[in-house]
Amino acid sequence: SLVVLFGATAGAYGAKLGSDERELILLVWQVVDLQSKKVGTLHKSLVKADNLDLSDQCREVSGLTPEGLGKAEPLDRVLQQFSQLVSSDLKVLGRSSYTLCSDGQLLIRQVLHPETSKKNFLLSDCFYSFYDLRKEFHTCYPSSAAVKDQTIKTMAEYLGLGTDEAEEDFGVWQVKTMVAIIFSMLSEGCNHIFTEPETVKYKYETGPCLLCLLFFFLCSSKSETVDSETVIRARGLPWQSSDQDIARFFKGLNIAKGGVALCLNSQGRRNGEALVRFVNSEQRDLALERHKHHMGSRYIEVYKATGEEFLKIAGGTSNEVAQFLSKENQVIIRMRGLPFTATQEDVLGFLGPECPVTGGKEGLLFVKYPDGRPTGDAFVLFSCEEYAQNALKKHKEILGKRYIELFRSTAAEVQQVVLNRYMSTPLIPTLPTPIIPVIPPPYTIATGSIRDCVRLRGLPYTAGIDDILEFMGDATGDIKPHGVHMVLNQQGRPSGDAFIQMKSADKAFMVAQKCHKKMMKDRYVEVFQCSGEEMNFVLMGGTLNRSGLSPPPCKLPCLSPPAYAAFQTAAVIPAEAAALYQPQALLPTTRTPQASAAAPPTVTYYPAQAAQLYMNYTAYYPSPPVSPTTVGYIAAPPGAVAAAATATHTPILPQPGALVRMQGLPYNTGMKEILSFFQGYQYAPDDYNGLIQLSDQARSVLQAPKEWVCL
Repeated sequence: SLVVLFGATAGAYGAKLGSDERELILLVWQVVDLQSKKVGTLHKSLVKADNLDLSDQCREVSGLTPEGLGKAEPLDRVLQQFSQLVSSDLKVLGRSSYTLCSDGQLLIRQVLHPETSKKNFLLSDCFYSFYDLRKEFHTCYPSSAAVKDQTIKTMAEYLGLGTDEAEEDFGVWQVKTMVAIIFSMLSEGCNHIFTEPETVKYKYETGPCLLCLLFFFLCSSKSETVDSETVIRARGLPWQSSDQDIARFFKGLNIAKGGVALCLNSQGRRNGEALVRFVNSEQRDLALERHKHHMGSRYIEVYKATGEEFLKIAGGTSNEVAQFLSKENQVIIRMRGLPFTATQEDVLGFLGPECPVTGGKEGLLFVKYPDGRPTGDAFVLFSCEEYAQNALKKHKEILGKRYIELFRSTAAEVQQVVLNRYMSTPLIPTLPTPIIPVIPPPYTIATGSIRDCVRLRGLPYTAGIDDILEFMGDATGDIKPHGVHMVLNQQGRPSGDAFIQMKSADKAFMVAQKCHKKMMKDRYVEVFQCSGEEMNFVLMGGTLNRSGLSPPPCKLPCLSPPAYAAFQTAAVIPAEAAALYQPQALLPTTRTPQASAAAPPTVTYYPAQAAQLYMNYTAYYPSPPVSPTTVGYIAAPPGAVAAAATATHTPILPQPGALVRMQGLPYNTGMKEILSFFQGYQYAPDDYNGLIQLSDQARSVLQAPKEWVCL
């Protein structure tokens, strides 16, 4: 028997059903006996949603109202009634088992499974297997339209069935027409047999990706690849998200075994992104429809990715890792901060008998640097959720003289971290070498009310300087040197905005007219003329919209390299180095010893001809993470001392070794808390006003340390 099922949500209808995360408000179903060609009673049930605000399309198509839905039962009660009524109808027809049949896959995969998962109740087993009427129809009638173009109406018209929807209530006509289509497929001319239903996986299967294992052992061959049409990138995940959390976000879709790869940053910490591989391209396309759906209170961005990217994150393994991950259905916990002298016995003793490790010592995997030194990280296998929960309770307990951090982990993370032992280059590439220009640049950010700048809004997140220059076309020649400023958000990611300084207001006007809503890659970009003052407001954290300028929240600017200070300073530090050195507007003046005839004052020297300072730091996984290496300074030749002493307007960096970086500050930390933390140590004076010429706006930033002393 089949149970023909139709449903609708409070939002989008048709091909976009479920894409807007709106709740189910209608279910209509009818039992069909395929052998006797008899049908049961047709049932229609309204569903009371938590949000009864119906979209215009929903009101127009369904004719439902919030008042009518307010009297309905919630989804869990409706599903209970569904099971009871179906069982009753089957009994009347002399049948005992059934399979659902729906118009396409959206109702089951994109509506019912995600909604019940968010509301924390389980669907019955019948919702994990169903027939897609569109696929079955195309199999029965190969000359009909493609599956993706099929609808109930087009299938009925192909068979010459009546299509007057006005004769029946919304949902009733759809189910009756679907039943008529099924009977036509069962007729003597077709004799269609329903044999291979669609399936929904009950749970995500952890373990190593088989293609990734094969990729490692055949890494010299380029023939082994992951189909790029099956991979997506999820961005904006909470940092504590596990592979199971991501699988729950994509509930209803079939993720390949070991198909969740959490991305790590250069310090081995999760960066809020993951690559997810699905069993086929159809599932991937459905996953893309969940762009900006919510995980808790956060919306998750979903984009296409490539198989090469997935292999780069999840494809690293070794015999040791393969053996460690060969035990399936295990819960993986990552330990961080272990003493470098810790042994397997120490770790087993730390975990204790209440959380036994699978296989004893075989269930432990220590992470080491390529030269064999321990990193302080280890992965542990547990046979069940209870043991893993007991282990997580030991988070930040002491082993030796160090506290140990414990986190949920994944097979892909194990492969990604441990890969660094076996490859000559890190899996996550070394960060680009930051370059600090130490020559005062001749060009600074424009100021004033002259509208000689343009703002680009809606840039693709992958767009770089070259893409912008290509987008500008012939107008590239009218851009001031160093005049392209790409704006990053507070997480250091592209915000989709950029500012460009043109040589004149006329040039800016022409660019805005010519390039407005011109396409860059697959997005159109808005281009607006603006002034240097407006550009500065945005670069300092303010907003520029139709309502005018909104003052910045007194935060440092966040610019991509090459970065520019928000204030007109002589030296510029790029974004990669900004985490190590704040812009000079926020640095104290250097304490210069009293000059004497024997020893001139010590001055940090900036060479006169295109000299650069370089910082290099690698991307292996220290635990706990350490700061990048310190920048060295160039000794000043005697002739430069006098010139430097007279150039009082030039900002000077602190003396070597006088600057420290603090990591892990609470977000509400202020100047008072930081000074209290360093009580007993001598620090530089906070006379920032004498460092450079400050505008009132810049001075207000410096006088509100609680706003900018924040990492």
